[in-house]
Amino acid sequence: MAMTQSASVEISTTAPEDGGEEELLAGLAKALAHPARVAIVRMLEARQTCVGCDIVEEIGLAQSTTSEHLRILKAAGIITGRIERPRVCYSLNPAALEPLRRFLDEIAPSSEPTVGT
Repeated sequence: MAMTQSASVEISTTAPEDGGEEELLAGLAKALAHPARVAIVRMLEARQTCVGCDIVEEIGLAQSTTSEHLRILKAAGIITGRIERPRVCYSLNPAALEPLRRFLDEIAPSSEPTVGT
């Protein structure tokens, strides 16, 4: 499945004092706000570690576009990259998504049926 849209998103992994957790949550949401980046996160979650060229092949985007998506995910702290010459191995950093998971748990409706009055 090839995706052709590319966008640059600047992410700060440190929450500003006046924005706090809202800024952090917004940054994580922005980093995940593209289908290609969601696909990369899913791929890394399934594989635990991955080489950049494997990501390019599986995502179906140009290498430069994939690199930009990886840069955005790295800037948000969602993934990490480790150089293993001549390649870079990427892996998921689930702890970075913990604030977003907690937020979604807070606002998501319970899966238990509610009894009407």
